[in-house]
Amino acid sequence: MNTVNSSLPLGRSAAELISIYKRFLSSCEPLDRLLGNGLPSGHILELSGPPGTAKESLVVKFVSNAVSSNDQVLFIDMQNMTSPASLHSEFCSRNLPDTTLDLVHYLNIFTLPTLLAFLHNLPSFLEGHRSIRLVVLNSIWFPFQTSPTLTQSRRATLFARVKQVLARLCSSLDISVVITNQMATKLLTLDGSPASFDTGSRAVLVPQLGGTYLPLNRTYRVLIVPETRTTGVLRLLSHPGFDSESRSVEVSFEMDGNVMGARKS
Repeated sequence: MNTVNSSLPLGRSAAELISIYKRFLSSCEPLDRLLGNGLPSGHILELSGPPGTAKESLVVKFVSNAVSSNDQVLFIDMQNMTSPASLHSEFCSRNLPDTTLDLVHYLNIFTLPTLLAFLHNLPSFLEGHRSIRLVVLNSIWFPFQTSPTLTQSRRATLFARVKQVLARLCSSLDISVVITNQMATKLLTLDGSPASFDTGSRAVLVPQLGGTYLPLNRTYRVLIVPETRTTGVLRLLSHPGFDSESRSVEVSFEMDGNVMGARKS
């Protein structure tokens, strides 16, 4: 958390000042720079990318940095991609105390009904656990894939419900949320309109769940785009204040094992 100094405007509560200056870091310089020096408190980061693009590694870094500042984390894994053991391994690599894992509330959710019940109760749970400042929704797309008969209208209704809960977490509870999402293939016509297999002329990769489940005025949407086995770009698709005149912003990255960092010149 950044230090509060005497140049701050008067008339704000201590909680408001902390909220303004608190940011969650990923320890990935390109991503933190893309977010304006980290994810601000009370905001959402959606990380989307193909399999093997270090989404989970970045999430683990967010968690590690949060608990190192003594913030508690609620970690929901929906595809068994990140285990408590992998979190503990990261904490040990940073020489954090063995008790650090106690700051993480870990839960597995695999089905859509369980996810919806969880989200319904989430605001009241967090109101009773105010030390939790970061929520991770890892592989949020997966429970929706377990319900292949979900109609478009029902899907839209559920997305609206998820959006309402996420907006409340950010605006009322000042919680930060990190979400990982898978990619899906979208078929388009030559002019860019949605198409079917019969009418489509090209295909593009887009985040699996689209953007309607997110409160966009609180959300940073980042796409991980690999270029080679070890390099790629992080593309900021949208951010709070983004409008039709805004352009996406990109920063380059390079992988060193499972660690994402700035591309070497």
